[in-house]
Amino acid sequence: MTPPRSPATDAAARQGLSVAVATGLYGVSFGALAVVAGLSVAQTAALSLLLFSGGSQFAVVGVVAAGGSPVAAIATSTLLGARNTLYGAVVAPLLDVRGWRRVAAAQLTIDESTAVAVAQRDPAAVRTGFWVTGIGVFVLWNVFTLVGALAGDALGDPRAWGLDAAAAAAFLALVWPRLSGRLAQGVAALAAAVSLALVPVAPAGVPVLAAAAAAVVVGLVTSGPGTSGTRATGGAR
Repeated sequence: MTPPRSPATDAAARQGLSVAVATGLYGVSFGALAVVAGLSVAQTAALSLLLFSGGSQFAVVGVVAAGGSPVAAIATSTLLGARNTLYGAVVAPLLDVRGWRRVAAAQLTIDESTAVAVAQRDPAAVRTGFWVTGIGVFVLWNVFTLVGALAGDALGDPRAWGLDAAAAAAFLALVWPRLSGRLAQGVAALAAAVSLALVPVAPAGVPVLAAAAAAVVVGLVTSGPGTSGTRATGGAR
């Protein structure tokens, strides 16, 4: 008999679904822009299914639209996607999965699934938040990418519909409750300052990685011996 789910688990599932819907709708934008940039519908769908990282996907399309080489497109998208490696190091011990589930978890480790997972305090809620968000975003993102690709030019500029702000707003809503302490606020301010300073002079992706590195350094400096073994039970990570 399956044990009843806790309120924390149900809340994590609802949070994951809401994020999945907000993020998935933005897939229309990518699909439309990819076709306008010169990719076919099949190429757009395959890129979204296999790469499955919004920032990296838009980077590829941007380079293609600008007439860049395949090497430049791959290098730029790889640089942007490198942050997912950092996410993997965080969520892997929380999920504790093996075999094909570990492969699936790696594919679903993105900004949104990581944010929802680490926002939970109960281990079961962490797992529920990750899987519901990751699977939800994967399905909806790819469905709406296909819709956008088929709509093509008829859709016009997707930014006119406000879809470019939906995913960012959902992510901000997730992060905001975690900025209640002075340390978290300081780290966020430092990361934002680093990004803003590097955006005018550094290639795409570098500002994000530099901001993440700054946050990691602060975390290492401020972590005490007593926090080294804590997990998603309210302790520091």
